[in-house]
Amino acid sequence: MASSGLAQLPSAAQDSQTVRSLLRLREMILGGDLPPGTRITELGMVERLGVSRTPVRASLIRLQEEGLLDPLPSGGFAVRSFTEEDVCDSIELRGTLEGLAVRLAAERGVGPELLRAMREQVAAIDAVLAEPLTEGSFSFYVEINEQFHHLLAVAAQSSIVERQIRRAMRQPFASASAFVMVQSKDGQARDLHLAQAQHWAMVEAIETREGSRAEALMREHSRIAQRNLRLALANRAAMDQLPGSALIR
Repeated sequence: MASSGLAQLPSAAQDSQTVRSLLRLREMILGGDLPPGTRITELGMVERLGVSRTPVRASLIRLQEEGLLDPLPSGGFAVRSFTEEDVCDSIELRGTLEGLAVRLAAERGVGPELLRAMREQVAAIDAVLAEPLTEGSFSFYVEINEQFHHLLAVAAQSSIVERQIRRAMRQPFASASAFVMVQSKDGQARDLHLAQAQHWAMVEAIETREGSRAEALMREHSRIAQRNLRLALANRAAMDQLPGSALIR
């Protein structure tokens, strides 16, 4: 039977449109093109992005789940703003969940292949920090750091914990590298070296099956992000480099 002219896009095409619209909408919010309080409607974004309503609707729902949008009683969404306390709570939640992950990893035991992968990531960070940070090497640091934190979540051997960590990481400004750019601005990178020492200590605690020590190290590790947040808020140059800084009031 011939398909009608109203046939929907193939699933792959819809998925592609959803990804593109999600990335563009997130970029517009974090970049300040859609400032806090801006009302966003499906139809308005369909016209602005040039895609169909289905991928726009899916993108808006995803951004609501990420905490960047609030639903409006009258329909549509509004771009959220965040207080310093909101951001601190997101970081605390992420640190608590990651603390649980590394404790479970230590108590349940981690295989040699995963331990080797952790050590390789931390050693790669050592190599980056051994030289003066440039824009390129700092971006590489951020990438490796996020990969290492992903391995820690996997090491818990719990799909539930890993999924909740992913959700927490998607909260605005809660990722493991959200505020580390502050250290690249002050030219000293003190906290980067402290965080790196904690990385090695966590791997060691996991390997020696010291669950409480691993959890305590991770909770302390998240305190660095809290400190980086305070430094960022006091450093206009650093805040200007932070995606989404306009959302923090």
